[in-house]
Amino acid sequence: MRCWGSIPLRTEENLKDRDVPKSSVSDIYKFIINDLIFADANLPENPSEAGRPSKYAAKTLFAEVYLTLGDYAKARDKANEVIQSNKYTLVPVTKKEDFQINIFGPEIITSTEEIFYFKYSRQPGQGNWIDFVLNHPSTGYFNYGGAYAHYSDASLPYYKSWNVGDIRKSLWNQIDFGLGPTTLVCSKYVDAKAVESNLGAGNDLPVYRYSDALLIYAEASCMAATGPTTEGVEAINKVHRRAYGKDPKTASSVDFTMTDYNKESFRDLVLQERLYEFIFEGKRWYDLKRTGKAAEVIKAAKGITIAEKAYLWPIPISELSYNKALDPSKDQNPGY
Repeated sequence: MRCWGSIPLRTEENLKDRDVPKSSVSDIYKFIINDLIFADANLPENPSEAGRPSKYAAKTLFAEVYLTLGDYAKARDKANEVIQSNKYTLVPVTKKEDFQINIFGPEIITSTEEIFYFKYSRQPGQGNWIDFVLNHPSTGYFNYGGAYAHYSDASLPYYKSWNVGDIRKSLWNQIDFGLGPTTLVCSKYVDAKAVESNLGAGNDLPVYRYSDALLIYAEASCMAATGPTTEGVEAINKVHRRAYGKDPKTASSVDFTMTDYNKESFRDLVLQERLYEFIFEGKRWYDLKRTGKAAEVIKAAKGITIAEKAYLWPIPISELSYNKALDPSKDQNPGY
């Protein structure tokens, strides 16, 4: 939905049908919500084994769906169900290696903050690709060198304004591999004992962590009210404290204060915290789209004006060619 918008909705009832017309965005969201109602009611309290979803994975996804739809009260309440379950806590951190090993490490089976992760193992063809994509040979973090295909730059505003006391900032290494001395390469995922170059690392990929539930709650509770709430500020402070090596549950010198923010500025604060917390977890673009801030942020950071068509991907030519219920002249997304 977030990538293509209106699409053919294929369910158990029509999987054998070749020709399926587009369904409306609202109808598809109704289907998603009904599916999540069923999952919330029927999944177990605890995963049957690591990597399988629990009731609380469904609740967290539910909260994100409601957040995307702008139904903030329901997003707040679903995220709060996860928080109030008392099943999750943030893993303590005092140095960057704690992030690399104790939260995203290749040998972790599960952790106190895991709600739902995609699981990988150090077996040929069963491992993760992200270590190879991100890492640079000079660091030694990945024993096959790495392709350093994703990178950033220390001159960008988001990095320059990032407080050096935030341990998450230290996960970026400044490495000149031909693009200049301020080039940054991320070391969030590391495995020095991978068994293959591109599919042999043992790191799992987070889909939902406890910090997801906390930051969804922080944003949704603010947007559902007239501004930030005491509980919402505490939720973001837990994530923020941990990032600075503090006890997430104890007030600290790095805490945000509710009186410093209004409704919009607090939402911006949560979006900034989400940027730092979820780098290479696949959330930033969707955050910018759902809040209507993509054009503004990309323009400020890169000087680029986003083309209107870029907000949705094109309907694949294969779908338009073989699905005779679609008219290529009418059903392709605008601009393609």
